[in-house]
Order: sequence, then C-alpha cells, then structure tokens
Amino acid sequence: MTELEDALARIDRLEATIADQDRTIEELNAMVVQQWKRIEILDRRTAMLSDQLLEMESRSGLSRPADPPPPHW
Repeated sequence: MTELEDALARIDRLEATIADQDRTIEELNAMVVQQWKRIEILDRRTAMLSDQLLEMESRSGLSRPADPPPPHW
C-alpha cells in the first residue's frame, strides 16, 4: 500500500467509527428523553399521592407526629 492508500484507509475507518458513535449518541439521547418523560410522570403521581394523603389526614383529624418516637419507646 502506498501512503495515499494508507491515509484513505484510515479516513474510511475514522468515518465508520464516527458513524457508529453518532448512532450510539442518538440511541442514548432517545433513551434519556424516554426516561425523562417517565420521571415527570412519576413526579406528578408522587405529588398527587402526597396531596391525597395530606387530605385524608386532615379529614380524619389525625396527623403524623413531627418527630418519630425515640428507639426505646
């Protein structure tokens, strides 16, 4: 192989590597977007459940103790 052929072969390998990395980045980005949407859904559900719990506590007249009892109780 001549130097030009070697250089062209290296460029081809580098281009293939970059194409693989671009594909991987796109796949990872899609996963992050999907997970972020799931986290937002879970955050909303957690807030909703917390509100429901507070409402139930206020209706029942019971409230959670400010501090848990000491371990020897």
